[in-house]
Amino acid sequence: MPKGSAFKRYNYGMIDIEKIKQIIGMENVLENEDMSRHTTFKAGGSAKYFLIPDADNIGKLIKYLKENSVSYYIVGNGSNLLVKDTGYNGAVIYIGGEFDKCEVSGNTIKALAGTKLSKIASLAYKEGLTGLEFASGIPGSLGGAVTMNAGAYGGEMSQILESVKVLDENGNILNLNNSELKLGYRHSIVMEKHYIVLESVMRLEHGKKEEIKAAMDDFARKRKEKQPLEYPSAGSTFKRPEGYFAGKLIMDAGLRGKMIGGAQVSEKHCGFIINKENATASDILELMDYVSDKVFEKYNVRLEPEVKILG
Repeated sequence: MPKGSAFKRYNYGMIDIEKIKQIIGMENVLENEDMSRHTTFKAGGSAKYFLIPDADNIGKLIKYLKENSVSYYIVGNGSNLLVKDTGYNGAVIYIGGEFDKCEVSGNTIKALAGTKLSKIASLAYKEGLTGLEFASGIPGSLGGAVTMNAGAYGGEMSQILESVKVLDENGNILNLNNSELKLGYRHSIVMEKHYIVLESVMRLEHGKKEEIKAAMDDFARKRKEKQPLEYPSAGSTFKRPEGYFAGKLIMDAGLRGKMIGGAQVSEKHCGFIINKENATASDILELMDYVSDKVFEKYNVRLEPEVKILG
């Protein structure tokens, strides 16, 4: 199973931390930051540098990191990320804070990348706009949702995205329309090209508020009934194999409730690995490997992680 190599940026390189402070402000540069504070798994090691840019300086920051071959990783709400216990020796760039804003114009919503999907879905409901109900319970932020074409209950970002503003690795801003995004199952050109999502425009439809609310309530009820929301996790741990459901394969392999250290295959939904008892990242990774191997032995289907692994 891949353990993060696909998610690195360059080599670790050398950072002139004083230069970074000049670019984004000294108060926005943290060193040896505990990443368990920034991920929904609530586990894992530290990032050597944790950088908090804004819309005005992120381009200059990325350009500097590229020119100096510094490894970096973009994080929003951390709802699909696990940092290894040994930590990450590069720079984590946090897209939040200054990137949390959304506004409505007619039947479109424009939002910055750090805005939580649940906040955008709530705004859509208040404005009587339908199409984002599926996203109301997804814990991630918009940038990650665009990058992975997040979806649930038959809806996904590809159905509502009109355009996306991104930053390339040279610090240039590009505007991409829906067809240029190459949106597929947990995939987009943003992921391919290592772009950074800055903002997105979503086109919705006018609907009846009571029907929108009913759909959101129904999805919330299903999540509460079927997902282990009471424990830290990264949502669905594995991608859906073609022709199968990961959770059913894991359940049929007899792995419901399987524990390694403090990590457990959820008894409520086998597609989730949860942090049940102060799990380390190593516990979670070992359990992921164990589950993938056992399912492969029994069904000749290799489960691939949906969660991103860093370090």
